[in-house]
Amino acid sequence: MKKTKKTVVVAMSGGVDSSVAALLLHNEGFNVIGVTMRLFPQSEESNYSLNKSCCSLDDVEDARSVCRQIDSKHYYLNFEKEFNEHVVEYFISEYQKGRTPFPCLACNDRLKFDFLLRRAEFMKADYIATGHYANIIKNNDIFTLEKGVDETKDQSYVLFNLNQKIMNKLKLPVGKYPKNKIREIAEEHGLINAKKPDSQDICFIPDGDYKKFINKKVSETKGIIINSKGKELGKHKGIHNFTIGQRKGLGIESDGKPLFVTKIYPSVNKVEVGPSNELMQSKAFISRLNIISGKSIDTKKTIYAKIRYKSTPAIGKLEQLENGNATFTFEEPQRAITPGQALVFYQGNQVIGGGFIEYEGTKSKKEIEMVKSF
Repeated sequence: MKKTKKTVVVAMSGGVDSSVAALLLHNEGFNVIGVTMRLFPQSEESNYSLNKSCCSLDDVEDARSVCRQIDSKHYYLNFEKEFNEHVVEYFISEYQKGRTPFPCLACNDRLKFDFLLRRAEFMKADYIATGHYANIIKNNDIFTLEKGVDETKDQSYVLFNLNQKIMNKLKLPVGKYPKNKIREIAEEHGLINAKKPDSQDICFIPDGDYKKFINKKVSETKGIIINSKGKELGKHKGIHNFTIGQRKGLGIESDGKPLFVTKIYPSVNKVEVGPSNELMQSKAFISRLNIISGKSIDTKKTIYAKIRYKSTPAIGKLEQLENGNATFTFEEPQRAITPGQALVFYQGNQVIGGGFIEYEGTKSKKEIEMVKSF
């Protein structure tokens, strides 16, 4: 009796990684269906092609070409509404709250591992797949997430919010290869995008100027810039123009000494600046904690945490609190722990989970005092 092929829906951006993911799964005997998500109105798509951003019409054609080559179906599905609501509006809203978002996390959580998974189930597919550099390992009916083989391309950080249900349906075929091998495979098979550069920018801000993008969408909300003693140093046109650790574009005199954004107080529309040493913190406050295994963490094992995508993992202690909250105390102070970014936990190569960095409580004691005096 002939064995029925399993079907996998591959999220294809038009880049080399997702294209090779589709190729590898095809070679493993899967029935591959390529899906490229339409994220922007058709009237705007030419702008993204001209700026060489990902998700452009050229990228759609590249993904379609690869699917033709491996004799697979390809669909261009409209996710414009979902992308705008869950990625673009979230991005703007976070900056308005004095936080620094990471839109790739929102795109993964809502579009790829929520809406796309639902579409795949509607297509009667068995799995979904992406071109992320990470690995899923199954041990005793528990799925674990591990770093990609290529440390320089590892994307496990952006996958910390995965759970057992999703991982049971998810394939990450490129995670076991270094990037140069992925390009070799693409060239060996004559894929059209084998030498295509990696996308670097936020896809909906192709020129990289996020301040200009946000300022077109929000109203000016003037406030003041202070130092750690509360002294006014200048004025600003909105906290959405600032992020923790920022040095350039502060619009104030610094007497020759570099100043950095050290805190943002959204409720009173104030920005605090100070010298570099005031950016150092040992304790991070976390909300929406996700533990990938769904089980308790073995805190006897050393836990490392990353405070942003490209940061170096550092040792510390995790304390779980109520309602999905937690704290993580580092052995050595970290520079610019930034609300809105993810704090992701590792034990060796395994990602055990993570959460979103918050300001301490809903308001710090200092902010409450500011509200009283405002």
